[in-house]
Amino acid sequence: MKPKPRTPAAAPVTPARLAKAPHFVRIIGGRWKRTRLAVADKPGLRPTPDRVRETLFNWLASLAGAGGGELPGWHCVDAFAGTGALGLEAASRGAASVLLCEQDAALVTQLQTQKAKLAAEAVRIERGNGVTALERAVAGSLHAVFLDPPFENQALYAPALRAAARALRPEGVIYLEAARRWADEELAALGLAVFRHLKAGAVHAHLLQSAADTAA
Repeated sequence: MKPKPRTPAAAPVTPARLAKAPHFVRIIGGRWKRTRLAVADKPGLRPTPDRVRETLFNWLASLAGAGGGELPGWHCVDAFAGTGALGLEAASRGAASVLLCEQDAALVTQLQTQKAKLAAEAVRIERGNGVTALERAVAGSLHAVFLDPPFENQALYAPALRAAARALRPEGVIYLEAARRWADEELAALGLAVFRHLKAGAVHAHLLQSAADTAA
């Protein structure tokens, strides 16, 4: 009897193979709920996990007080937009204006394609430095600023927080995503305080407000 031919073993799933596989995140709520956003294979690109985004937007909707998870009339900046998951989620939930700021040209093109596909009139896309965009914002004008710079670029955090704090309207909020929990003393030096915090895997998600607002 002839031996049966052996079935070749499946190639191992290595980190390199996983990195090359196309993947997506989804908009969680609002008019574009369940819309998939492509995640490019780029160093430092780290979309906010679905669980964290869901919790974040529950926090924000509670502050907005509009019901249904909506953020009506909100003005927002997603300063390190990447996939645009945070800013597009805000727009999906009724924000009046959302600026997506991104330096990578390929990601900007992807964001423009997504904006056209959604007919997202409230969304504006700008190629450039997120900190500079925040420094140009009118003081006291923003309801929410989303900050999730590359974890390895620690030099961006303090200037981004400082610029965001200046741009916040009374009772506005900053979402800060980082590889560690920021100490109360560090934030107080920037005039900020933690309103909410959660840890999910390697991600520390902070919702910050002006220290004056949290003390009131």
